[in-house]
Amino acid sequence: MTRWLAPVAILIVALAAAVYYQHERQRTGGASFPAPDFALKDLGGRTHQLSAYRGKVVFLNFWATWCPPCREEMPSMERLYRGLGHGDFAMLAVNEDEDGAALVRQFVDGMGLSFPVLLDEKGAVPPRYGVTGYPETFVIDRNGQVVNRFIGPADWDSASLRAYFAQLLDERAATP
Repeated sequence: MTRWLAPVAILIVALAAAVYYQHERQRTGGASFPAPDFALKDLGGRTHQLSAYRGKVVFLNFWATWCPPCREEMPSMERLYRGLGHGDFAMLAVNEDEDGAALVRQFVDGMGLSFPVLLDEKGAVPPRYGVTGYPETFVIDRNGQVVNRFIGPADWDSASLRAYFAQLLDERAATP
């Protein structure tokens, strides 16, 4: 009986830690950390460095052309970008395809996307954000802090998400 005591105690401590971790993630929206900086090229060969967007609210999306949920959310991302993609709002879509720019260009052109699509063929950036799958989106405030994380597709053009971004833009505008 006593030989089971230590493993059971370890299991109880691990479960308590997991419950605490989940509670903290829910309390903070699953996010709240400095956004790791990176520099990637877009389809036109222009380099985008995340830190250059400091002072803006950044919508950072990780996706792949082979991902059906990614394809599903792209039209609503485009509508959100067309509505907010000026001034203090920036959208960066980091593509994780290994097959090169030609495939991504064909996809982007076919969907009529106008926001910057960055190429990360080696998959270097997602691990730095703890990406668990595609699509996954991070909202970064003007100070370079991740303030929200969305796992899976979303209707980015919905009234509730437009209101969320409008509020974030308004709140942060008062912050130096």
